[in-house]
Amino acid sequence: MLRRQLFRFLVVGGGATVLHYAIYLVLLLLGVTPVAASSTGFIISAGFNYHLNRRYTFASRRRHAEALPRFVATAAVGLALNAAILAGLTQLGLHPVPAQFGATLGTLVWNFLLNRLWTFRASSASSSSKEKALQ
Repeated sequence: MLRRQLFRFLVVGGGATVLHYAIYLVLLLLGVTPVAASSTGFIISAGFNYHLNRRYTFASRRRHAEALPRFVATAAVGLALNAAILAGLTQLGLHPVPAQFGATLGTLVWNFLLNRLWTFRASSASSSSKEKALQ
């Protein structure tokens, strides 16, 4: 189950990352600073990420009213991590594109673990129902 979820997370995340990077590169070409360009791409791709991870990766039955605020909180911390890593790497002199790769890798583990263990995890009511059904 974990391997399948991780694989699906990477597939969905790959699509979201392509969207994120496309926005990032266009905004860089327009003269937007790397952190602002990346943050914009991150936020826009988060909507894509939420819907596909909820449905495809984690097959969550958690109601949107529960899952969406959790996803937003997880994504907000991921956004802050992404921005901090990107800012740090560019301040060290790394070009913005490879710096963004580093920032993406830095947020990948955070996003997977929190989304798996908290955002899309079955609610305790449905978990206890499953446990009772197995007994």
